[in-house]
Amino acid sequence: MTNMKIDAAPANIHWGYFDAQLAPVAEIESGSTVVIETLPAAFPEDLPADTSLLTPDHVKALKEVRLGGPSDRFVNGPIGPHMLTGPIYVKNAKPGDVLQVDILDIELKQDWGFSAILPNLGTLPDEFTNYQRKHTLIDRQSKTGKCPWGSVVDLDPFFGIMAVAPPPEWGPVGTPEPRAFGGNMDNKDLRPGTTLYLPIFAEGALFSVGDGHGKQGHGEVCITALETALTGTFRLTVRKDLEIAMPYAETEDWFLAMGFNMSLDEAAKQAVREMLKIVQANTSMDRDDAYMLLSMVADLHVTQLVDINKGVHMILEKKYLP
Repeated sequence: MTNMKIDAAPANIHWGYFDAQLAPVAEIESGSTVVIETLPAAFPEDLPADTSLLTPDHVKALKEVRLGGPSDRFVNGPIGPHMLTGPIYVKNAKPGDVLQVDILDIELKQDWGFSAILPNLGTLPDEFTNYQRKHTLIDRQSKTGKCPWGSVVDLDPFFGIMAVAPPPEWGPVGTPEPRAFGGNMDNKDLRPGTTLYLPIFAEGALFSVGDGHGKQGHGEVCITALETALTGTFRLTVRKDLEIAMPYAETEDWFLAMGFNMSLDEAAKQAVREMLKIVQANTSMDRDDAYMLLSMVADLHVTQLVDINKGVHMILEKKYLP
């Protein structure tokens, strides 16, 4: 299908929330490939002192895009720092369908990123109570980042947020929490070569993306990863042959199931239940046998500990399926 590029102009950005009533910035046929430019989850105070590092689109968006959207609409839940590009309307996408998101490529878009400690947030909120912000210089050619304390890290970029619109009856929803429509999943395993599946709740699916990370460990313990701007290439396809209630992902080699809950235990249980569904949908195994198989060969990972709803995901290599 014909490629389309969507830049990070203010008209293409919504900041801190999702909403099924947002007007789409583009309309595409199912199966189209889209190149999407994004901006970092940064407030003005997060910008580096060296203004030569700033991109014009980010400076313009900070001036022109309203945090939280129209002032006359109540946003359900906390408004987030995330600038999202979209939403994109996919023709023939209906509630109850599934949006298949093939992550084809992710490129670093700028030469800096930042990390921060926010008081009363993160995994150890009582131990780190002073706001701190540090900037890392990014070498896009070598795909490395030089941290201000001297570490050089190999970069592994991914999008913290990929989402369809929430159910229309919810109204505007803040971006911090991952939910069934995707959102702030902060899952470092959703790299290029991965296919993500999202249940659709609104006409046209209304896909948005942002919250670029240059590097993140499983857990994202201090509240941020290496926050930066990315450009992603995606193929968006409506699937009417699938029926799912939660996001999941796959590559040629593995399946990935997710759980989100304020309780880490409950998030883990949900990830296991979702993987059991995947195994049963792709084999003739009964649930008891699938449960034993997962205990032998599947791996649970703490996705993130900081997004109100904590995340746990399970990875199962397909080679173990009968």
